[in-house]
Amino acid sequence: MKRQSIKTISGVAVVGVLCGLAVLFSSFSLQRNMAGDFLKQLGINKADADIKIGNGMLDGYIDGYGVKNFNNIIRGDRAAVALDLLKYTKQYVTGPSFIKEYNNLREQKKPHMEAIKTPESMQQETVDILKKNIADLETKLKKADAATKPVLEKTLESMRKQQLQAQDPENRTIANYRKGYPAMVKSRDELHAKSMADWEAKYPSDHLHFIKMRLQQFLNETGDIDFDAQLFIKNGKKYFENREYERKSDRWKMAFRAGREVVEPARAFAQEWIKAIQKK
Repeated sequence: MKRQSIKTISGVAVVGVLCGLAVLFSSFSLQRNMAGDFLKQLGINKADADIKIGNGMLDGYIDGYGVKNFNNIIRGDRAAVALDLLKYTKQYVTGPSFIKEYNNLREQKKPHMEAIKTPESMQQETVDILKKNIADLETKLKKADAATKPVLEKTLESMRKQQLQAQDPENRTIANYRKGYPAMVKSRDELHAKSMADWEAKYPSDHLHFIKMRLQQFLNETGDIDFDAQLFIKNGKKYFENREYERKSDRWKMAFRAGREVVEPARAFAQEWIKAIQKK
């Protein structure tokens, strides 16, 4: 079976639910026994549900594969379903399993400083390569026939000259590299510092600030949804009468399809969650 993914509005599982694409795991309950019954109704176990929520929060999509009764859940009380999942998601992402996942992802995304060879190491590496090539050629020369020997001897003579040039402290190539080396190091350091700043902004050390950014993204992307927009059907497909809306992002359209009854309570929940994070 082909794997299907459902894109979320803010790029996280919680936001996809907020937008009400039917909320993959729909009405999760905070009580373990009720959650088990509901997950059974959905056709998915709790472990898989937690994985999908965690991956959705970190990677930016909701994976609907394996949720057997997804279409039936869509027809339920979508507002209640969205809020139930939000409560469950909020509980899950403040637990140790998600925090560990987030920290692992953060470490994977951490920029690594590019290594720049010093003039001395570059020169020595060049010399070492030439020495090895000369040694290999000398071995071949001992076994060469009369026809091949002159060619190899000429090549060997050339390579020995290259070795002497490479060992020369005044070698032009090394001298030019040495001259430009400080600028290369400075440029590398500046680029790394910027990459680190970008990384720390995108993946803050406190995972709650990461969640806060996702919630704020959801609020930004659902602040101007025209839930009263009129549609018309053409060739079996729905289109907006206002052609400007056809140019809106897929996320905007997802929120529209979710409906006011899902998005507005979800926005209120997100706002309260952000306030709680800011107080910590």
